[in-house]
Amino acid sequence: MASLVVEDMLRTYPADLGGVDRHKLVRCIEECAACAQACSACADACLSEAHHLDELAKCIRTDMDCADICQATGSVLSRHTGYDANLTRAVLRACAVACSACAEECERHASRHEHCRVCAEACRRCEQACNELLGALG
Repeated sequence: MASLVVEDMLRTYPADLGGVDRHKLVRCIEECAACAQACSACADACLSEAHHLDELAKCIRTDMDCADICQATGSVLSRHTGYDANLTRAVLRACAVACSACAEECERHASRHEHCRVCAEACRRCEQACNELLGALG
């Protein structure tokens, strides 16, 4: 359902999107939203792991940072008026870096904490979507 909303909003935008690959843009916005949710939920689940908080402190911090960056990236990608290609590329690079770091941290805990495994997968998908859109932007 979220895909339809993103696609519908892009379709209704009254001006040209400047040749941006709509499919990659939709996918990236969707993956940013999904990753932000996964990271927020993972941080919360980590906080519930009372006996492991000391080993999960970095994971919680990384989850929270990644969630914020993914949310901001999805917002920037959803706005097209006054488009700034340099800013968009910088935000996408930052998001890919945050997702990579979060995935690596969550992967360290994935064998013991299922929420970290799920989060790491969401981070890898978002990282890939950001890199693909970056490639399409030139």
